[in-house]
Amino acid sequence: MHIPDGFLSPQTYLPAYAVAGVAWWAASRGLRERLDEAMVPQLAALTALVYALGLVMLPLPGGTSVHAVGVALLTLCFGVRLAFLSYSLVLLLQSLLFGAGGITALPVNALAIGGVGALVTLAVFRALRSWNETIAVLLATWCAVMLSAALVGLVLGLQPWLAHRPDGTPLFFPFGPSVVLPAILLPHMLLGVAEGVLTLLVWRMVRARRWDWSA
Repeated sequence: MHIPDGFLSPQTYLPAYAVAGVAWWAASRGLRERLDEAMVPQLAALTALVYALGLVMLPLPGGTSVHAVGVALLTLCFGVRLAFLSYSLVLLLQSLLFGAGGITALPVNALAIGGVGALVTLAVFRALRSWNETIAVLLATWCAVMLSAALVGLVLGLQPWLAHRPDGTPLFFPFGPSVVLPAILLPHMLLGVAEGVLTLLVWRMVRARRWDWSA
């Protein structure tokens, strides 16, 4: 789902950095009082798991690939702010160490996947957990994956309109939303189901060990 470097115009990533900077600052406020000796190793362990999951690329026809996200798991265990910050760190490390994503694409990836994904997870889970916690986790994860994928696809699909030569030739990503959105959303429909099951299994393990810091 990552957007790599070279696909986004400055008209996209410069404003995104401004928005992401404010979001990172707001999310980090007051965390020193919340982080303690019990939470830090648990947060580090699940962040490392999410980091590893993001490196397992499943190939798709056409030379692209798809991978698990993990934002829903972080959100269910630690809340929106820590999930957003942790996933932003995951994106940064993956881009620097493995070339997955990129520095110019970092704010868009962080906002679309880490920020929106975390908010959607929390909203869907809270709406459904009183009815059935298992279904709440599964649907929260699936919705987070799908909405994040849709935002990534929309940002990519707008690039030909945002940055092009006088003759209309795109300067960066060449395909519009009608091509990009189906290509991204269809495989993520299946990925969301698989990630929902994985999230549920790990979340149950976390709950059994009283690692739940999301309240």
